[in-house]
Amino acid sequence: MMLTPFERMIAKRYLWPGKGEAFIALVAGISVGVVMLSVAMLVVVMSVMNGFRGEMLDKFAGLNGHAVIQAYGGKLDNWESVLEQVQGTEGVQEASPLIEQPLLTSFNGRVVAIFVRGNTQQDIGELQDKLLFGDLSRLQAGERKVAIGARLAANIGARVGDTITIINPQGRTTPFGTSIRQVAYEVAAIFEIGLYDFDETFVIMPMEDAQTLLLLGDTVGLIEIKVDDPDNVGEILAPVEDTLVGRAQIADWKTINSTLFEALEVERVAMFFVLSFMVLVATFNILSSLVMLVRAKTRDIAIMRTMGATRKSLVKIFVTTGTTVGAIGTISGLVFGFIVLYFRNPIVDGIAWATGVQIWDPEVRFLTSLPARVDPWEIIGIAALALGLSFLATLYPALKAASTDPVQVLRYE
Repeated sequence: MMLTPFERMIAKRYLWPGKGEAFIALVAGISVGVVMLSVAMLVVVMSVMNGFRGEMLDKFAGLNGHAVIQAYGGKLDNWESVLEQVQGTEGVQEASPLIEQPLLTSFNGRVVAIFVRGNTQQDIGELQDKLLFGDLSRLQAGERKVAIGARLAANIGARVGDTITIINPQGRTTPFGTSIRQVAYEVAAIFEIGLYDFDETFVIMPMEDAQTLLLLGDTVGLIEIKVDDPDNVGEILAPVEDTLVGRAQIADWKTINSTLFEALEVERVAMFFVLSFMVLVATFNILSSLVMLVRAKTRDIAIMRTMGATRKSLVKIFVTTGTTVGAIGTISGLVFGFIVLYFRNPIVDGIAWATGVQIWDPEVRFLTSLPARVDPWEIIGIAALALGLSFLATLYPALKAASTDPVQVLRYE
């Protein structure tokens, strides 16, 4: 919508009401502020929700991949051929064997439940960026060394160099019954994944040591898989699933964590729907300020009409005025939203300090820090929503101004 110099000049003057129109200026300022806050709130909430989903998917995938092949009975025979087939499947980035079993560990008289994970040397090396203390390269087959999660280390009081005992209730059968298998391991490293449950329970060791501990021989229980497109993991692995009938099943990240991710998606949609009403309320402020502006400028409108201004020009003037208010609020909201996102964790810590309440509990939230992930298309959608509603709010007062009859107005002047 191109403006003539005359229309641009009038719209600019109406954006800054005169001294006698302080109330109109106040309402317009409130309109900008409400649009700014509503847009900022949408940006922050949606980015945090995206961060939740993305971070949890990344962290789950970091240990379990995007899907796992689970053997019936806990033992996958001829796993090498299955692994080779998976690695040759189009869309698969990486696949590796895995052993995972719930057991117990004891240290200094404390016994806690754990998950023992047997990983390949390559998978153990990929945990390097999660390492807090120790040396992952010391985890070699036959050395009886393990890496444990940071929360587990804190719970049992273990440090690098300490020796923990892992207890396998399913030991060897003897003439006197089944003997519980207890094996001592040195803590060679302490890691932090960022997911509370993982950091509290996971003990990682070379796959060969896990096979020995669990008496599995040369078999494995799982094959973890990472794919190019996690959202289409089912379609990518469909050819593999057909060959595993009766031997194993494929569980992808959607199935393994279905309740959690479905709840996040429902909450995300609900929050966007609810917060969108804040933008709608903000545009009503734009509408009310324009209605008051039109009423205050009725005489000016009549004079412009007698001087040759067309109805179309008046519509463009008031639409431009209202849309500019919405645009200023939208841009300010985007900037303010990004600032809040940048300082989100200090803000959370500050609120917790001021109130004395821990508002971010990793045991409840799964993640150890507040995540955020900005989706450019979502930001564009939020900006378009705010600008679109602002534009719609200007139509009624603009058309009302254009329909002003100069004869009726000036007759009593």
